[in-house]
Amino acid sequence: MGKKASRRYIQCLEKVPEGRVSVEQAAEIVRGFAATKFDPTVELVMHLGIDPKQSDQQVRGSLSLPHGIGATRKVIAFCEDQDVEAAIGAGAVEAGGDDLIKKVSDGWMDFDVAVATPKMMRGVSKLGRVLGPQGKMPSPKAGTVGDDIAKMVTEYAAGKMEYRNDDGGNLHVPVGKASFDAARLTENVMAFIDHVRKLRPAAMKGTYIKKVCLSATMSPAVELEV
Repeated sequence: MGKKASRRYIQCLEKVPEGRVSVEQAAEIVRGFAATKFDPTVELVMHLGIDPKQSDQQVRGSLSLPHGIGATRKVIAFCEDQDVEAAIGAGAVEAGGDDLIKKVSDGWMDFDVAVATPKMMRGVSKLGRVLGPQGKMPSPKAGTVGDDIAKMVTEYAAGKMEYRNDDGGNLHVPVGKASFDAARLTENVMAFIDHVRKLRPAAMKGTYIKKVCLSATMSPAVELEV
């Protein structure tokens, strides 16, 4: 038997309009759901008409939204000894080579994002089974492998996010906090949607963006007209 919806959730559900609404309207509605003791994350979900099983139809990458996502993130850096000081100075919670690889391999996962230099990837690749399932494996396609380790740490610590489609062809991304005003949320949402539009795989046929919804933590979703 499924978990019974809370009274608050049911009250929010009554405010969800039938059909699709503009991004601006959705932002206002979702902000109105946030009568809670914490500041909920606002999430955008896009259902794409891709075939997730085909490697040439994957949609993934990284992006900094115009107004950030309202949260700092814990970043670690796999890098050479000469880059450790720069990575720590840029905000990495841990930085290093073989010792850090072993620490993560032994089960330490108290971080949100991992970045790496290209030279470190031979050793980091051994962590695929550990980091892959959690979406934390450094990857050139995701923008988390590069030579400028300090720049990557700074960007991801400030809220730059990675995204990739799941097995159902969906993208789930944070686009801000309920405390953001509607204008900032709207600009973040439109920036991500416009970005994804440009990534349409050449191999796919039919409708690319099938459905887009906006919601807050523990709140119902509002469908967008895009």
